[in-house]
Amino acid sequence: MTKTILASILILLALSVNSQALKERLNAAAKNLQQDAQMQHAILGLYVTDATTGEVIFDMNGQTGLAPASTQKLFTSSAALELLGKGYRYATTISYDGKINAGKLTGNVFITGSGDPTIASWRYAGRTENDFTDSLVYYFKKAGIKTIDGNIHGVDKWETQTIPGGWIWDDIGNYYGAGISALNWKENQYDLILKPGKAEGEPVEIVRTVPALYNVQFISELKTGPAGSGDNAYIYLAPGSHIAVVRGTVPPGNSFKISGSVVDPGGQFLSMVTTRLKENNIQITGSSLLNNKSSANTQPLLTYYSPGMDSIVYWFLQKSINLYGEALLKTIGLEKNGNASNDKGLNAVKAFWQDKGIDRSSLHIMDGSGLSPQNRVTPASEVSVLRYAKTRPWYDAFYAALPVFNKMKMKSGTIGGSKAFAGYQKDKAGREYSFSFIINNYDGSSATLVQKMYKVLDELKE
Repeated sequence: MTKTILASILILLALSVNSQALKERLNAAAKNLQQDAQMQHAILGLYVTDATTGEVIFDMNGQTGLAPASTQKLFTSSAALELLGKGYRYATTISYDGKINAGKLTGNVFITGSGDPTIASWRYAGRTENDFTDSLVYYFKKAGIKTIDGNIHGVDKWETQTIPGGWIWDDIGNYYGAGISALNWKENQYDLILKPGKAEGEPVEIVRTVPALYNVQFISELKTGPAGSGDNAYIYLAPGSHIAVVRGTVPPGNSFKISGSVVDPGGQFLSMVTTRLKENNIQITGSSLLNNKSSANTQPLLTYYSPGMDSIVYWFLQKSINLYGEALLKTIGLEKNGNASNDKGLNAVKAFWQDKGIDRSSLHIMDGSGLSPQNRVTPASEVSVLRYAKTRPWYDAFYAALPVFNKMKMKSGTIGGSKAFAGYQKDKAGREYSFSFIINNYDGSSATLVQKMYKVLDELKE
């Protein structure tokens, strides 16, 4: 027997011993957590593999479908990086018809959206609220346009359903429940400025929104809560409605701010764009119209590109932006199935992962972000995604996008009754593991449960 063969055998034996020791530690830690009072009626799924070889180190309910919350974003982000490409950019095109004479455009302007979720976002250099309209003003003036004697058309060829099926009433009026369309502005969020009372039980006044909202009326049913009670306010605003009801409590004080979701993204986009054009001395005699048709005889004025997909995925995973998940899902549907719809996107994503060896029945998903409580995926399928990502040229961008919790690179997920983590961890010897850890139907505080989940995951560091 050569020294090389002997060394290989010794390495394999050491790995086997290490795997068995880790399995025993994880089993003891998981069983200890299962006996906790918070877990009396809960289900725990934990699946751990060697990130390189795929060897299954530990499997507790790894093939059971569980509500993954935002760890579901792993499926969408990886599929987007592969199917659309790390360098994919959304393109918003601006064109016009008619003629320009003496500074006046006698005709119409067409702004055709492609679903870019980053326009007016504060997260990217050069993408602030003024940057888009500054570009428009520059190119209008370059073309000799100081007055638009016609209409501004927002062209939205995406489906009219901005919110996925399965999202709940408590979520969709709030910033994390923002819907997506072909035209979006400031991640389809706004801030609601409130004036609480001085004592518990007093009414709360709605002062204003930032930015000003297009065609929305607010009704406050808010009450002032006890000092230090925090934000317990919810905005109820259904798609297609223009009356928002705000319920719950906020603490006493001079001012308080909560964030909501725009009900009509395309209408809000046009309202903000036309307002800012007028502020920059571009006169508009006509109206702002949202439709899905453009003129056959237009002249190009500007194509406005988003940051690359790697940058979008970075913020998608780092800050768990649900809007981005729905944008990516519909974009995949458009690029692969010819239609920017939720259904086409879901079909494309499911087909993609099935082709990569994930059983389709283990992937019951309703959206691209994990916000729907109807989503069910298996911990084993999440680990398959993590292992697939390691083999791809875009892996560095994907890994960089994963947040750090408990000094571990992993995506977290939280919705009512569900807490999850999925990611990568190296042990002291440098061996890397891929893992998914999902708990459903726990009792009590999620913050308390998280610390107990960290204690289990800490076994991967040894």
